[in-house]
This record gives sequence, C-alpha cells and structure tokens, in this order.
Amino acid sequence: MSTEFTPPSQDTIDALRETVNGSRDKLLGELSELVAIPSVAWDSFDPADLERSAEAVKGLLSELPFDSVEILRVAQGDQPGHPAVVARKAPAPGYPTILLYAHHDVQPPGKRELWNTEPFEAVEKDGRLWGRGAADDKAGVMAHIGALRAFFEHTGEEPSLGVAVFIEGEEEVGSPGFEDFLREYREQLAAHVIVIADSANWEVGVPALTTSLRGVVGGIVELSVLDHSVHSGIYGGPVLDAPTLLARLIATLHDDDGAVAVAGLLSEDDVEVDYEEDRFRADAGVLDGVQLAGTGSIASRLWTKPALSVTGIDVTDVATASNSIAATVRAKLSLRIAPGQNPKDAGEALRRHIEDHAPFGADVSFSVEEAGPSFRADTQAVSSQIALWAFEQAWGRPAVKSGMGGSIPFTATLTKAYPDAQILITGIEDPDTRAHSANESLHIGDFLHAVTAEALVLAALAEQGRANAE
Repeated sequence: MSTEFTPPSQDTIDALRETVNGSRDKLLGELSELVAIPSVAWDSFDPADLERSAEAVKGLLSELPFDSVEILRVAQGDQPGHPAVVARKAPAPGYPTILLYAHHDVQPPGKRELWNTEPFEAVEKDGRLWGRGAADDKAGVMAHIGALRAFFEHTGEEPSLGVAVFIEGEEEVGSPGFEDFLREYREQLAAHVIVIADSANWEVGVPALTTSLRGVVGGIVELSVLDHSVHSGIYGGPVLDAPTLLARLIATLHDDDGAVAVAGLLSEDDVEVDYEEDRFRADAGVLDGVQLAGTGSIASRLWTKPALSVTGIDVTDVATASNSIAATVRAKLSLRIAPGQNPKDAGEALRRHIEDHAPFGADVSFSVEEAGPSFRADTQAVSSQIALWAFEQAWGRPAVKSGMGGSIPFTATLTKAYPDAQILITGIEDPDTRAHSANESLHIGDFLHAVTAEALVLAALAEQGRANAE
C-alpha cells in the first residue's frame, strides 16, 4: 500500500453521510432483531441460539455483493466449534483488502432484577438503545454492515476494493478456537488493513482510536493449611483458617498506595491524554470517600501500568457455613499487563510473588489459565491516518488517540498471522455503555457516526487503491 493518503471528494463524503443517516431506522431495526437472539456461547446456554444468531448475520451479509458468505467453524476436541460468519470479495489488481471484525456472541444477562428492561428485548429510550449485545458487539456487526451498504451503494456493485468480513461467535468465552480458525481459513481472512470494531470512544460525542491495549494473565491461586476442615472451637487458635491466610497473601499484591507490588512487571507513565479524576470517578461509579489506587496519571494507571484484581473466590458461603476451620481456599486473579510486557514473564513473576509470600508457611500454588499479549498501534501508518481523518469527518471533531485498559488477546494473534497488516481498533461503546453489566446500552448518535466513519475508511482505501492501480 502507498504511504500517501488522498481523501475522497467532498461529494463522496456528503453522499456517504446522507446514506448512513437515511438508514437509521433500518439499521436499528436489524440491530434490535439481533439483540432479541440470546447468543451466549457459554456451555450452560442453548447452542441453538448461537446458531440462529450466525444465520441472521449471514442473511444480512448475503444481501451485499460478496463472492461468498459462509458459516465456518473449527472443532475443539470433541465439540464442533462455535459458528463464525465469513464473507469475502476479491480485490482488483493493485487494490488493498480490508478485513472487518466483530463478534455476534454476547455475555450472559446476569440477574434479571438488575435490568430496567428485558435483557434480550431492544428498547430505544433517551437517545440510546438498551439490551444485551446492543453495544458489545452486535453494534459492531451492524456498523460493518451499515458501512458496507453505504459504500457499495455509492460505488456500485463492483467496487475494486477487496473486502473480507469475520464475525466471530466465541469472543466472550475467550476465543478458544481463534488460532486454529486463522490457520484453517487464513486465505479467506488475509487483508492489508484489519478493523476490529470492539472498543470504546472517549466519551459521547468524542471519537477515539484505540492505540494500545494491556495484555492479560489470569490464573488460580490455591492455598491450604490442613488436610481436612476441623472444628473451630476445638482447634482454633494455633491454626489460622485458609481464607484468613489468603487475605494476608492477597494484601501483599499491592503496596500502601494501591499500586501493584509484584516485582518484574513493566510500568510506564507516558500517555498523551488527560483523564480527569472527577470524570473517571463518575465513569467508573466510584463511591464517595473511596480513594483511588496507584500513582501517576489516571490514564497511565488504566493503560500503561499493571493492574491486579481478585475476580472470584471459592470459599464456604455464609448460608451454609458451620463452625469449622476451612482447610483450603481458591481465588481467581486477573493481571493486566502494560504494553510491551511478555505475558509469560508476567505470569512467572506473579507465581514467584505468590510462592515467596505464602503466609505462615501455608501450601500455595498458582496456575496460569489465560495469557494474552498486549498491543500498540503504529499511529503514523496510513491506515491510522485515514481512520483519524474519517472520525473527524463523521463526528465533526478530532479523535482522541487513547489506550484501553482491557485486553483483546486475539489482536496479537492477528498481528502474528498477518504481520504486514495494519490494525485499527475502533469504538462502538462509550463510558455509559455498561458492557458485560446489567442495562447495557448504545448511544445511537455515536453509532451512526461510527457507521459513517467506517464507510469513509472504505472509500479512502478504495481511492488509494485506484491511485496504486494507475
């Protein structure tokens, strides 16, 4: 691809914007139909719903002028694998190919009483669309479809830009088959530019290009003090229970400021964006009086420094607890690592810390169950420049180049599979979206801006391909 970028004409910009805005009701109606399908990929949910979701996405893509639209999967052990939808249109000579990624599976709804609406019934209210998957990530699916419709309508049935679409069906369960899928269908997904529509904008009305992602290391710590539980009255005193010792061990993971205290982890305080504390507290819902942890800027604590959380504990529940000393306890830890940190090294550092800080000689172990690399974008790449231009055109204001505290582990997998591809991570969500929580919602205005921006990216890449072909 050329390193020079010539924007499409103003007529093209205006036409694409008008087409997208004119399709508002159609796009929201189709998004609502996707939300109505409870496409949860977890084993405890009906797999037929995931199949219905894949078929619905395939039907929408089949209306566009692709050479092929298929539901594909790779087996995982004795299981057939979750359904992904793949579409492809070959490029003309000299033209690049763009791959558009999103996922059609969603998080479980959780407790119904926490929702203000039915989780799988899309409701439009106060400028937002409410429902599970309305933002994460069925909005990403519809952003791709809406942008492609506008692009194809403007350029005709035979645009020379190559286009591939990959709508995954297992992202919310950790994409266990992603690497195998890339190996098996590598040619169908090959592209010069990859757009991952699964991130967030800076705030409502302010677009963002995600330029870095923290990596992740997740694992289980197990602590034992007895070979069986014993009576707390008869034996209590000389022996501390496993939950108490686990609490002491967990307390060593952070220093007095609340910063991660595990030796060997990378930490940087070098970010361009000022994330004000008041806004962060409001975005995260921090209770009054709760002090923030760590040191340095808020943005660096979120994007370029490690974070360590206890996300689950296996211990006797209060309702069934007896007067006994618990012999064993387990906890699940989630470590987010700074861009540039090797996840294997980070996991080993965490294991060493846990073993070195075993309280009162307790038997402790740590096993890594998840390890995902970090990501840092080349913001000087032509695709990044195109995206930043498109965001400004669609929103009417410059985009923020922001990091993301969360992880998208398969981003590194894509980088490894297609080392020459330029990756763009774009946002559908905003700080009020509440992805993975009750009352998930999508800001409709920003959704339409995102569709317009992606259509402009397609048009700009087509213009670049035309210049290369000439």
